[in-house]
Amino acid sequence: MMLEKNTALKDVKLFVLDMDGTVYLGDNLIDGALDFIHKVVESGRDYIFFTNNASKVPAIYVEKLARMGLTVDESKVVTAGDVCAEYIKEFYPNARVYLNGTPLLTDNWQTKGINLVADDPEVAVQSFDTTLTYDKLDKICRYVRNGVPFIATHMDTNCPTEDGFMPDCGAMCKLIEESTGVAPRFLGKPWKETVDMVMEITGYAREAMAFVGDRLYTDVATGVNNGAKGFLVLTGEADMQTVAESDVEPTCIYESLKEMALYL
Repeated sequence: MMLEKNTALKDVKLFVLDMDGTVYLGDNLIDGALDFIHKVVESGRDYIFFTNNASKVPAIYVEKLARMGLTVDESKVVTAGDVCAEYIKEFYPNARVYLNGTPLLTDNWQTKGINLVADDPEVAVQSFDTTLTYDKLDKICRYVRNGVPFIATHMDTNCPTEDGFMPDCGAMCKLIEESTGVAPRFLGKPWKETVDMVMEITGYAREAMAFVGDRLYTDVATGVNNGAKGFLVLTGEADMQTVAESDVEPTCIYESLKEMALYL
């Protein structure tokens, strides 16, 4: 059962904020987002950014937020790419990894010590690759077809932009699955590994967290399926029709971060 807007935020100590569609759209800050973050701090609570968008790395998001008027430390930003990298290091230590990802993610993973290869991998990973080519798709399909474990950084189908949406990792994985008959092991939101990583980074218990975002099946589901809260904002992908058709019930629904700030 959904909580009332004026009581839903009462026990929250850490807000885990989505970025695309929640804090900004493209290069434009969503009205009231900055004030919400300031009010969170003023109220003695904490926040962290978590985005499923693994096409970029935390340092890039820090620069982007700074251009929008918010100065944050890199430790305040986590991506699905970070969760996936940690998962590989834990479950496939020293494995040969084929990655379909942006040059930013590729460099980031190499810095983290992941052994990236172009051929004969032991793990195949698909991310939100804005540099995707047919050759890359063909390669990962061949590896997956041959039985190499198939992992995806996140399951988002579309990435919100100022003028609509662009195909995201989940859409790319559908093509691979259709060709190979194999579905990936998705990471990022809404999976347990994401909540575990946020707990490890911040020290907060899951009961004290609220995941806030514009998608029911990732942002909200992360919270409500893993012992935290899940708040939906209607500034990105989801609308009330989406809510009516979804099995995921938010802890509470707000028009925007601007409206949430009224109840802090």
